Amino acid sequence: MTLEGEYEPSAHEWVRNQVAEYEASGGTRANTLLDTGIPIVVVTMRGAKSGKIRKIALMRVEHEGEYAFVASAGGAPKHPVWYHNLLRHPDEVLLQDGPEPAPVTVREITGAEREMWWSRAVSVYPPYEEYQSRTDRQIPVLVASCRG
Repeated sequence: MTLEGEYEPSAHEWVRNQVAEYEASGGTRANTLLDTGIPIVVVTMRGAKSGKIRKIALMRVEHEGEYAFVASAGGAPKHPVWYHNLLRHPDEVLLQDGPEPAPVTVREITGAEREMWWSRAVSVYPPYEEYQSRTDRQIPVLVASCRG
């Protein structure tokens, strides 16, 4: 499955390269974040403003077939652009965790559900706690659920 439209690769060369290698290999190469050894997934979405297709690699935080997307931006003061893309087009999202992308629906979570997923995310990638301490904003957590 694909999203229709013009693809605009990331402005960051390492993201472009990782996404391309991951997709070309069906998830067998470039499947960890840089040199951390921590698995990633590739998320395809529609841009909130441009409408163009965008792709990013995010930490793989999976539980019973659902995935958390942590909008940490490394603790920056603003949410990452992809967060706004997902909120604007929550039903135009593909998640690739292995050979093929699958359609998902994304929703932002709060309260106890967010705390549960936050804990799962931190267990996968402990630096999220440090990122939260760097910023006054609460780092958003979104959950992706399979559509089909």
